[in-house]
Amino acid sequence: MGCSSMIHHSRPSIDEDDIAAVDRVLRSGWLAPGEQVRRFEAEVSSFVGHRFGLASSSGAAALHLALLSLGVGRGDEVLIPAYACAAVMNAVEQTGAAPVLCDVDPETANLLPEEVARRLGARARAVIVVHSFGHPADLDWVKDSPVPVIEDCAQALGARWRGRPVGARGALAVFSFYATKVITTGMGGMVCTSDPELAERLRSLRGCDKRDTHEVRWNCRMSDLAAGLGRSQFARLPELLRRRRALADEYDRRLAGLAAALPPRRRDGRPIFYRYVIRVPRADRVIAAFAARGVECKRPVYRPLHRYQGEQFLPHADRFHEQAVSLPLYPSLTREEVDHLLQAAREALGAARRTRARVAA
Repeated sequence: MGCSSMIHHSRPSIDEDDIAAVDRVLRSGWLAPGEQVRRFEAEVSSFVGHRFGLASSSGAAALHLALLSLGVGRGDEVLIPAYACAAVMNAVEQTGAAPVLCDVDPETANLLPEEVARRLGARARAVIVVHSFGHPADLDWVKDSPVPVIEDCAQALGARWRGRPVGARGALAVFSFYATKVITTGMGGMVCTSDPELAERLRSLRGCDKRDTHEVRWNCRMSDLAAGLGRSQFARLPELLRRRRALADEYDRRLAGLAAALPPRRRDGRPIFYRYVIRVPRADRVIAAFAARGVECKRPVYRPLHRYQGEQFLPHADRFHEQAVSLPLYPSLTREEVDHLLQAAREALGAARRTRARVAA
């Protein structure tokens, strides 16, 4: 169908400006955390709407630091969505706290506010809201939350809820700059906040050298080399987001009428389509059908978190897992690859339609 090799599910979007930015940092002779990191922190935090940004070695480290800055520890509970990356649960458990798994919105897989209200107990110390696949979660309840809210924006840099950037409403916002995220530093992350006390606590926890007092700290800072790439990528963010949205619009048009529920479009939120997630009767069959046609699709979450515990049945999260298929969508896709992918989709989903199976609401 026109493409000679497999179209991978994810791929970074690197251009000559990015390469030149890294080259300049290398030639400067300063690779450790320095001016590039400070500028990157200021640029991202200002864009989100917070006073402080603290870059880290990974998004997972950023989430762990965010929880520690709130004093989360043994005996506490943290509410999280059950349909999310295992790194979210890991970060909670690394503090000694217990994750409380909540069911999700059946269309977006984001945390349900009514689930938060139902599961919030006396031991709750924080809530983590994940903006899944670049779709902004409902944030109207956050201002009235009795415990601090951490917005996990690892997949949603640039998304907006009711006109404001995601990350702006929580006590803390966490971002990831992994190789295949919205923008990349190779590895890396950031915590943003407007609370000076939380910012100072984060600075203290992030580095363990040259301290007047001793406590357990983590050496998880970002290098200037990574930040140089991050700043170049961040300067391109509007262009990268326009490309994602244009691809999502094209996918919507060309996949309409096939046996799949397409990603939702909501008036109160502006997604960035970090992932283009469709829902079908049997995800495993559709993923195999795409692979046979040279397109790598994946389940957007490897395994719902409650299935690791083996104790709960959460109907929306379970159903989403059985039905969700993530199609390749990223700015570096070529025209030939897009046409190949969408033709493969028409064949794979057309075959699914002939089974007359129905996607559950």
